[in-house]
Amino acid sequence: MTTTTDTTAVRPRTKTSGERLPNAWGLGLRRGSLELKQFFRQRDQVVFTFAFPVVFLFLFASIFKDDVRGAGVNASQLYVPAMMAAGIMSTSFQSLGISIAIERDEKVLRRLRGTPMPPAAYFLGKIWLVLVTGLMETAILLLVGTTLYDVDLPSSAVKWLDFAWIFVLGLTACALLGIAVSSVPKSGKSATSVVVLPFLVLQFISGVYISIDTIPDWMLNIGALFPLKWMCQGLRGVFLPSSAQVLEQAGSWEFGKVALVLGAWCVGGLLLCLLTFRWKNRRDG
Repeated sequence: MTTTTDTTAVRPRTKTSGERLPNAWGLGLRRGSLELKQFFRQRDQVVFTFAFPVVFLFLFASIFKDDVRGAGVNASQLYVPAMMAAGIMSTSFQSLGISIAIERDEKVLRRLRGTPMPPAAYFLGKIWLVLVTGLMETAILLLVGTTLYDVDLPSSAVKWLDFAWIFVLGLTACALLGIAVSSVPKSGKSATSVVVLPFLVLQFISGVYISIDTIPDWMLNIGALFPLKWMCQGLRGVFLPSSAQVLEQAGSWEFGKVALVLGAWCVGGLLLCLLTFRWKNRRDG
């Protein structure tokens, strides 16, 4: 999501007699509506965003489709929750990391900072954007997984509750990390390289493209420091049978640990945002 934002579309109106100005929440909703309109107007971007994880799911599931010994699933079924987790991180971490860096480089953020709009409204707009796109991408992957790869939908409310908190915590943690990492690129042109490379590496060492039981422990231990590995593990626990947990590093879904790590990254990501976020480029002072 790399479109330039119109800085005039969400300015609060001048207050007239008896009229209350919109608060940050109301402006955040308007900002989110603007972000979504801009996103869906870029048709090539929409197609790429939603098709990318589906295409990779199809490729890997077509290449690796044998049954996994002792797990009660085939290899293609393992890719569905893993690509779902990668899709969540793509629409949050990668999207925000690139788009905010470009908006900063094009001085969109600087102009927004000079308007009466509360800073919180800008971030609320981004949250609405990643929430809607994350839900849509997850729904598409669920449809493909249940239709083509025999992944069963959870049959209990507890499993759906597990899915809900994994989705919310994972999306929040990755979105906050995306906002924080947007301050790393020196320019908008370098943002894609700076953000995509660590995301790509994490996908390989977190069980997205390669089965957990074939990744060296030292790589898994590095991947375990970040949210993606735990989102993959948690979503496998939601959508795969209990027999498949023998493939996990600890031989268990570890839902408690998943919640702890994702929750810690939500707090840590927020602190990183507060410490690192800038409205201007370094060269602008």
